[in-house]
Amino acid sequence: MKDRIINVMAAFESENIGKSFPLDYCLPLYHSVSDKELPHLKHVIRYKNIQQFEEDLDHFSKNFQFVSWQEFKDCMSGNFKPAKKIALLTFDDGFREFYEVAAPILERKGIYACNFINPAFIDNKEMMFRCKASLLADAVGKIKTIDPEVYFILSLKNTDRHVLQKKILTINYQEKEILDRLAGKLEVDFKAYSREYKPYLSTEELKQLTSKGFGISSHSWDHPKYGDLSLKEQMETTDKTFAYLKENSFLYESFAFPFTDFEVGKDFFDELYKNEEIYCSFGCAGIKLDSVKKNFQRIPMEMGESGAQILRKEIAYFRLKKWMNKNTIVRK
Repeated sequence: MKDRIINVMAAFESENIGKSFPLDYCLPLYHSVSDKELPHLKHVIRYKNIQQFEEDLDHFSKNFQFVSWQEFKDCMSGNFKPAKKIALLTFDDGFREFYEVAAPILERKGIYACNFINPAFIDNKEMMFRCKASLLADAVGKIKTIDPEVYFILSLKNTDRHVLQKKILTINYQEKEILDRLAGKLEVDFKAYSREYKPYLSTEELKQLTSKGFGISSHSWDHPKYGDLSLKEQMETTDKTFAYLKENSFLYESFAFPFTDFEVGKDFFDELYKNEEIYCSFGCAGIKLDSVKKNFQRIPMEMGESGAQILRKEIAYFRLKKWMNKNTIVRK
């Protein structure tokens, strides 16, 4: 019912998105851009191809003014008056396509972007557990015979391959060791895949991106869901990442939550902002306000729809939540 209402409301949204957009800033979020099939992403992220990405950028450019990190800060503090509402383009996870595909497009169009990375995966030393799950799900669809031990490890009685894929894709950060156990049974070698395909950026590539004016900032050490961690664990992975950023002269003034900031309490933000060098943090709950004024919500753009349609739906949903007085995330 909710989706139906949002779709109807979105159909009546103005074509002038920049004018009807309810906030002064728009924060689009991507992970990767590629015309190729990426087995480590295909089951977990609906990444866009080059044409779709460029169409999104053109739509944003028509309705918003893209800004750099410094311009974003200046605008938020009232020291910069843009011609239109602003857009700060963001990427997460530090995948190689940002360097090889997205950055050349952005340079050509004169658009800044900030990529929020996990240092544990840089130089392809390790792979994020969700990417491992995607590789395993891909293998399940291709391997001729599945070792019965796979079903035993997952406590599955149903031998349907689609059920098996779904089960693998539900494995969380705390259970990630299971993925390594499954890999041998499904004939997947994560280290060999990393060596051959190098899914993540290298330190040298990150430094080259910085020299070209792009931002490289914090996304936690190895991509846990913060709502599942204790405050001590939250701060450990956060502080470890900021130390890495400072050591390499990257952008250490911001932090983007991996997955989501859902169920993250006020105590974390109180602790985070004891570090006066941090200007703000970012969630990914779409167009929403936050009781923590320095925490800004981004809009996921990899939803299987055009950027224009996603924005219309987000605006409609914001209006719906506003009527119910529920368009602000309240931290307790």
